[in-house]
Amino acid sequence: MHHPGAVRSARILVINPNSSRAVTAAIDAALDPLRLAGGPAIAVTDLPEGPASIGSQQDADSVVMPLARRIAADGADAFVIACFSDPGLHTAREVAEGRPVMGIAEWGLLRSLTLGERFGIIALSEGSVRRQRRMVRQMGLGARYAGSRPVEARADETAGEAIRDRLIAAARILVERDGADVLVLGCAGMALHRAAVERAIGQPVVEPCQQAVAAALGAVLLRTAL
Repeated sequence: MHHPGAVRSARILVINPNSSRAVTAAIDAALDPLRLAGGPAIAVTDLPEGPASIGSQQDADSVVMPLARRIAADGADAFVIACFSDPGLHTAREVAEGRPVMGIAEWGLLRSLTLGERFGIIALSEGSVRRQRRMVRQMGLGARYAGSRPVEARADETAGEAIRDRLIAAARILVERDGADVLVLGCAGMALHRAAVERAIGQPVVEPCQQAVAAALGAVLLRTAL
């Protein structure tokens, strides 16, 4: 039976595991369309212990336990890890004790499969490309992967207007040279550029924070409908 009061009191916590307030603000703004009247609250926070940008595997690994502690201590109904490395995703699912935990890379790639035949990823850096190749392989999606193209930026630089031309240039290479017909933004800080990149290249562009939160929203709504 559906309980409207349960939905109104539900909460989804979106955690940006770096310490950049600019990235957190970009994520927060991109999620406004998912804030439904009477629906679950969507809260966005950063991780003060995290680095300013997650650019290496060491950066990603460094936030696993702080993330896990944050999730274990919070009473939210669902969680989203808002970093395209999906750091600590499986550890987070262990400590969440059955509550949904969504990784934005996982959900961004899964959504891209429904929009085109071959997805390309706009990456932060060459280091990010290496991690993305590994993630694609581990998810078994190699046959659908056109590749990743880096813009050589830090996460905290992606929230500003200055980066937009570089995102569009990388997107064009992915489409025209690599054969991608759907693109995934490879950093949470790129959230506010989705529509502009999509208009510029004429192909679908997936903003993974939106997709992961949409999935968490569905999970919470369906759970409270039981």
